[in-house]
Amino acid sequence: MAAKRFRSSDHRLFHRDAGYLEGRRVRRSREMRAMSRRTDFGRELIAGQWAGAEFHALGQLWAAGIPVPYPVELSSTEMLMEFIGRDGVAAPRLAAVRASRAELPDLFDQLRTAMLDVAALGWAHGDLSPYNVLVHDGRLVLIDWPQLVDLIGNPQGFAFLERDALTMCRWFATKGFDADASLLIGDLVAAATARF
Repeated sequence: MAAKRFRSSDHRLFHRDAGYLEGRRVRRSREMRAMSRRTDFGRELIAGQWAGAEFHALGQLWAAGIPVPYPVELSSTEMLMEFIGRDGVAAPRLAAVRASRAELPDLFDQLRTAMLDVAALGWAHGDLSPYNVLVHDGRLVLIDWPQLVDLIGNPQGFAFLERDALTMCRWFATKGFDADASLLIGDLVAAATARF
């Protein structure tokens, strides 16, 4: 198991959360006001939303067959999930892997498939980068999902989807693999809109 602790509101920065939180709602207007005003109570609610959102997202993504860690348990400040690695050593992040040029097409194909599957569910990672992708035995595992974006519910949803694609395509390009970002973005939008 791997444990992920969500920091208290005193230690978390929420200066970038507004775009991700659009489209997420709570039932009580008092809570919505507290969150929008960033009161102490509102920041606590937002921290709880991040933890709950990631646990819920991992469960749905895992059930859909997307390569993510299996979520085991959530408490108020800690989430237990499947450990990705071997013998207590965590799998490396894609950013740290020195893949050969021959390995890059397969890694990109795995990434593309995972992104298409997520988009087909109506979501975008929202912060996808080579630092949020692990490589374990040649297989990619996508991590860090608290900011999962609903493509339709969030007015910026497709902008987040495009940013994820551009970020990943740029990384592959720096490694010598020409990943066509425009083609990937088009495929992702098609996958996302096919369900409507």
